[in-house]
Amino acid sequence: MWRPGARRFERAVTEDSLRFGVVGCGRIAGNHLRALAADHVPAQLVAVADVKEDRARACAEQYRVPYYLDYHEMLTRHPEIDVIDVLTPTGYHARHVIDLARYGKHFVVEKPMALQVSDCDRMIAACRRHGCRLFVVKQNRYNPAVVAARRALEDGRFGKIVMGTVRVRWKRDQAYYARDSWRGTWELDGGVMAQQASHHLDLLQWFMGPVEQLQCQIATRLLQIEVEDTAAALFRFESGALGVFEATTATRPTDLEASLSLLGERGSVILGGNAVNRIEHWQFDPELPEDAHVRAAASQDVPDVYGHGHGDYLTAVVRSILGNQAGMVEGAEGRKNVAILTALYESAARGGVPVPPDVRIRKARIGRRPTPATKGRGIA
Repeated sequence: MWRPGARRFERAVTEDSLRFGVVGCGRIAGNHLRALAADHVPAQLVAVADVKEDRARACAEQYRVPYYLDYHEMLTRHPEIDVIDVLTPTGYHARHVIDLARYGKHFVVEKPMALQVSDCDRMIAACRRHGCRLFVVKQNRYNPAVVAARRALEDGRFGKIVMGTVRVRWKRDQAYYARDSWRGTWELDGGVMAQQASHHLDLLQWFMGPVEQLQCQIATRLLQIEVEDTAAALFRFESGALGVFEATTATRPTDLEASLSLLGERGSVILGGNAVNRIEHWQFDPELPEDAHVRAAASQDVPDVYGHGHGDYLTAVVRSILGNQAGMVEGAEGRKNVAILTALYESAARGGVPVPPDVRIRKARIGRRPTPATKGRGIA
């Protein structure tokens, strides 16, 4: 753990803030730790934990907090922790939440919530049993451009929705997957749909509503991994609207876009940039005075594909807990994303046939341990 005598980062804890303990110090942890340390986020980082000491130590030294190799020790030594931020590989989310629920702390869990719907249900049940709240990270819902488009939707400005389209065209090279043995595996990670495009799949269903039917094709084109690096899917929503979903980590030589297009009978919006961070098109009939300014006001520059949303997301979590109000994405909402995700993989495993979102998963390998016959095998 933290070396004796090291100076800790301290921030005054008030009745309007909460204390966080982070479990998992991998790639995404930096976004959470920076957000927790930001002046505008009503939170204090208390400690971090990771099974890899070099990662835990690096985060602890940067943010001047204790580190632990065992998260039970962290929770035992720091009973003051209010929220456990679970940033471990996706395939471990259910195991870790269920194991830690006994402490009665609230949870923030990175996307996707899990890799199987049954694991989501177990997580929700464990948190309900121990009086915990379970929040799933969907920080792109807090992007100013997304907020503006959602407000227009709720105000009825689109009229009847015709189509929604998502495009995620990012680069992940072989070195990215080589950093950790779990990356690019069916059991613990999933491919571009489960990881890089999970946020955008969430936005598609959030704007378009319940899914009636979907179909999907996947392929592994450039990367040596078990899972897909490229996917394409079609949706029919219960409203009758259609959806198109396209995602790849095989974009070269750099990231290209992460976009959401919404077409309705009275208006059209395109959100673009590398992180759904810019309004590329905004037009409605009738126009409103603020329409002339919304593009500049709601667009923002971002340093990377993760955007700036983690601070706003964690602030909303704290306010939701302290105010005893419903969160935007708690367990049941996070489960929706996993149900759609696993249905997409099931459709792909069946050759791209249409399936309902609650299809029984028989052939999809997502979240399953490899068998001798499938271990190490990619996707044709």
